[in-house]
Amino acid sequence: MTSKPIPVALFRLGQIVATPNALAHLSQGDILVGIQRHQAGDWGDLGEADRQENTLSLEKGLRLFSVYRGRNGTKFYIITEWDRSVTTVLLPEDY
Repeated sequence: MTSKPIPVALFRLGQIVATPNALAHLSQGDILVGIQRHQAGDWGDLGEADRQENTLSLEKGLRLFSVYRGRNGTKFYIITEWDRSVTTVLLPEDY
């Protein structure tokens, strides 16, 4: 049996919070996988310009933004604030 490698954390997440709307429409598994991908620098469904912005944000200590889809197709965002104090899981309409 082979196991998946553990992703490397590129930054601190701080306190992890989610909007009530995100909690109502996403599974805990979707949120966990999204957070793991976000912290590993897998920004999900971002275009190239936004990916480059996240690369710069990692270097300069700015806000980080990712976009994912839950297993049920629900689009959601994960945002880590510039000071790495809070990471928020939210749906586009919560933004």
